[in-house]
Amino acid sequence: MSNELMPTEIRVSKDRRTLTLALGDGHEEAFGAEMLRVLSPSAEVQGHAPDQRVTVAGKANVGIADIVPVGHYAIRIVFDDRHDTGIFTWSYLADLAREREQRWNGYLAELEAKGLSRSR
Repeated sequence: MSNELMPTEIRVSKDRRTLTLALGDGHEEAFGAEMLRVLSPSAEVQGHAPDQRVTVAGKANVGIADIVPVGHYAIRIVFDDRHDTGIFTWSYLADLAREREQRWNGYLAELEAKGLSRSR
């Protein structure tokens, strides 16, 4: 999902829980709102250094309130918990799609290690 593969369509499901990107080659990538929220590329989540990364808990029911274009290279996702500082570039979303299972499993392991839950 580089700039050359910028989505031809960006959709949010009616329940606000899934973001789908339709690509020019006919392929679609769907992302759950919870995954996007807890793996947000924002400094609030990622920190300014690897040891500052925050494990975000309690977002199992988070939804997408709005999508805001950022030039031709990204979108800013506004979540219904008011988090809106992550700039999701096409390359970040491509990496997330490719590494979905590894990143999600890593997040779940972090939650467990810290005694946190996906629910509130």
